[in-house]
Amino acid sequence: MKSDFSKKFSKPVFKRDVPDDTFKYQPAPKPSGKYPYHLDLESVDPVPDQNKLAFHMVGDTGSIRTPDFQKLVVGEMVKQFEAAEKTGYEPQFLFHLGDVVYNFGEASEYQRQFFEPYRQYPGPIFAIPGNHDSDVNPDSRVRYNSLDAFTTVFCDTERRTVSFSGNAERKSMVQPNVYWTLLTPLANIIGMYSNVPKFGVVTDEQRQWLIHELKRADSERPGKAVILCLHHSPYSADINHGSSMPMIELLECVFEETGIYPDIVFSGHVHNYQRFSRHYKSRGGRVLPFIVAGSGGYDELHPVAYTSDYRFTSDLPEFEGINLEHSCDTKHGFLKVLLERTVGGITITVEFYTLPHERRAEPGRNAALEDRLVLKV
Repeated sequence: MKSDFSKKFSKPVFKRDVPDDTFKYQPAPKPSGKYPYHLDLESVDPVPDQNKLAFHMVGDTGSIRTPDFQKLVVGEMVKQFEAAEKTGYEPQFLFHLGDVVYNFGEASEYQRQFFEPYRQYPGPIFAIPGNHDSDVNPDSRVRYNSLDAFTTVFCDTERRTVSFSGNAERKSMVQPNVYWTLLTPLANIIGMYSNVPKFGVVTDEQRQWLIHELKRADSERPGKAVILCLHHSPYSADINHGSSMPMIELLECVFEETGIYPDIVFSGHVHNYQRFSRHYKSRGGRVLPFIVAGSGGYDELHPVAYTSDYRFTSDLPEFEGINLEHSCDTKHGFLKVLLERTVGGITITVEFYTLPHERRAEPGRNAALEDRLVLKV
């Protein structure tokens, strides 16, 4: 019989005695586009098949120590492009879940942590900011505001060479704001901005925007799925962060208030992979998946907590009906998401691929399918 020490949590956890760091909150920059902050994928990269769309998703890719794991992840995503080319299943773009650059979102780090590693990635890259992208280095010799570099790279008004990219071929992206919605033929992808503090902060203004976007996206069902993305993970069982009570309260209150639920929720922040299922008894047994995908390259991974660790508890009413279905806390990896139009709606297939935990790549494809979820919405 295994000891309790060998048993890991199978539910989200709350981490006790975490210092309050809401003082780290940073004002968001002004939008570069018009409300309600939409970007149509067709205007950036036309979708060849209106009934099928695949894309990559990953978070927490930057690293101040070594880019080795990030480069391995990018290399495997590139191989998926090449392997699936002309089949209709090749990923069309990458949606980044935040923490592109560590530790303070400085422009001087973008060439090494973003432009060089993604030099071979063939598709457009969209992003929402993470806490490290949004923070400001108090010791920097160059004065800058929160998200100055991020908005230059991702929220430009036209696509052009980024001055601090090392003359990279990848141009700036034209997202209209740090929180925004990507319009695609098969899904509305709503991307939120959860600021700098450890458990995230969302302003009332953005909360109202989220309500507006959920209502608008819901009006396009069943022809389009509704995908919600934010950096800070609402639910997590890891030892570094645990669950974000502010994000749980925000999302669950908005869902309850509007009666509208996304089809799936993606987040980063936690450096591992976790897939939760949230069961809503009051909604006829509806199940909503919450996926954490923050193992995109930062060299330090976050283990799932043991039930014997006194620092954590899962005995909270907010965790009722939530189960950890699958996790991987020992390998880096990435997601491939496939949307397919079916009779009566959309099928969402989410695949999580892992890499051997080594700093070099063997010949051929190294990524292995670790987990797979199929949703009919």
